[in-house]
Amino acid sequence: MNNPRVDSTTQLIPSVRELVRGREQEFLDALQPLVCSRSVRLDLRSIERIDAAGLAALVSLYSAASKAGHEFAVINPPRRVARILAIVGLDRILLSKDPAETLASESRMHEIAA
Repeated sequence: MNNPRVDSTTQLIPSVRELVRGREQEFLDALQPLVCSRSVRLDLRSIERIDAAGLAALVSLYSAASKAGHEFAVINPPRRVARILAIVGLDRILLSKDPAETLASESRMHEIAA
């Protein structure tokens, strides 16, 4: 019997620099079908700015993936984005639990705190 989960994919979003109000819907429209069909690790390295609408979009993608039986996590958030995720407590939910990525994220979080 085949496992219903499709292998995880890492999705880069190089053309998006700001995940903010007014841009979140196009972001959701592009990624919603993907998170519903497979587990996704979203690489945030190109995101320079995020606001409450962007955070809500990430939570929406996490929720859609969970409902579909898949995983959703973010990786490589820039320092500013990682700090915002930590402040609102989403780092515990959204940051990848992959040991190698977790070590890199913890390293960034220690740099932020310093």
